[in-house]
Amino acid sequence: MTDYRLLPGFSQTAGAWDAVCAALPDSARARPLGIPAHRSFEETAGAFVAEGRGIWAGYSMGGRLALWIALEHPELVKALALISTNPGINDDRQRRSRRDSDEELAGFIESSGRDAFFDRWLAQPLFSGLDPVAARQHRLTSAPELANQLRVLGQGTQESLWDRLPELSMPVAVIAGARDERYAAIAGQTAAGIGSNGELHLVPGAGHALLQEAPAAVAAILSAL
Repeated sequence: MTDYRLLPGFSQTAGAWDAVCAALPDSARARPLGIPAHRSFEETAGAFVAEGRGIWAGYSMGGRLALWIALEHPELVKALALISTNPGINDDRQRRSRRDSDEELAGFIESSGRDAFFDRWLAQPLFSGLDPVAARQHRLTSAPELANQLRVLGQGTQESLWDRLPELSMPVAVIAGARDERYAAIAGQTAAGIGSNGELHLVPGAGHALLQEAPAAVAAILSAL
């Protein structure tokens, strides 16, 4: 049996992994995990340590959490998959700017509500490949929880992990959609930063939301780890 620990992206519940889990082989023991935001990025990531050893995979925000776990607790990570993941923002000024924009968006969520937020969030070009109805499935229902995730787990709050990529000692699949030009470029840089343990996978015809757009392709990459 192969054990998987699967972390979803911002605003998603564990159910975002359902289609990928359905495409994994019968021998897989997949455990999709929800993400409760604690008081800091590190505390939130550290809360998953009790889940034990396995292949860890994370999408977007979940990928950043899985990356932290692999760096701080490599004994728990047999292999790692980073899906549509940015290891962080190196430039301090850019990170502050992102933190400010995330705070503005968190305030919008609190003042305008969950539905108005998702109207705005899912209108981004990143999600153009998703069916509008399917895009709203497996999402957090609480506006305060959404706002808290932005404040605690956003890229503006997290310290950059770019400089630590060479520390990864396990096999790492770095995955992005070929149509997602920005994250495909980030994936290439990430794989190069990891070195010989990193393998780049660009999924043809897919965009940013790989768990929904290309679950079979993601499952095939995970199965090969």
